[in-house]
Amino acid sequence: MILLLGSEPLVRSVLKEVLEKAGYLVHATGDLGEAVDSFADHRIDLLITHPYVENIPGYEASKYLRLKNPHMGVLFVAGVLADDRIQYRADLEHFEIFPEPFTADQFLNKVEGAVKAAQTRFEK
Repeated sequence: MILLLGSEPLVRSVLKEVLEKAGYLVHATGDLGEAVDSFADHRIDLLITHPYVENIPGYEASKYLRLKNPHMGVLFVAGVLADDRIQYRADLEHFEIFPEPFTADQFLNKVEGAVKAAQTRFEK
């Protein structure tokens, strides 16, 4: 299972959708406390988070969560997925996006690699 921790609901929703379509089980939340609670009900293989979550650095949130689940992998996502919903929102506000959005395939390849790396580390 993947724990997706992100403060921005639209981005979190789009990433969750891509992951679920690829066959992953995903628990998505914007709340650090709920993320901690998810460990009681699920075996989390990978945490996907962003540079900032709930006004704290994603790095600090990840270290804290990894204390609760030392075997999970961590993947930081600092960009946005190439998705019409995200682009439409940016276009409405006349916002520029940098770096260029990544594709769903690029994202899923990175997720697969991060899950495998975590499993390998756990097996050692």
